[in-house]
Amino acid sequence: MENQQSQGQPFGQQPFGNAPTPQPKNWLVESILVTLFCCLPLGIVGIVNAANVNSRYGVGDYAGAQAASDAAGKYTKIGFFVGIGVIVLYILFFVVMGLGGAMFSS
Repeated sequence: MENQQSQGQPFGQQPFGNAPTPQPKNWLVESILVTLFCCLPLGIVGIVNAANVNSRYGVGDYAGAQAASDAAGKYTKIGFFVGIGVIVLYILFFVVMGLGGAMFSS
């Protein structure tokens, strides 16, 4: 049996004329932005999973690439919403504390 590259098929295309498997979304840019602006720990987990998407797809592990993409998307979205929630609570806390402190100092 010949190597897939020697058969003249492009990388990422399955042999025997099947349609090529599209690469899943890797979530790398979103994970980096979440890491920088929202939630560091969950963003890092998202970056690691996003990097695994490309490497797994490159070796032909399409199911593993899809699983890594799903995990990267999950942790990126959770990190985003946790970060937004913390920012909203932070702002509300200091607005309420600022108004409360102004009322008692008069």
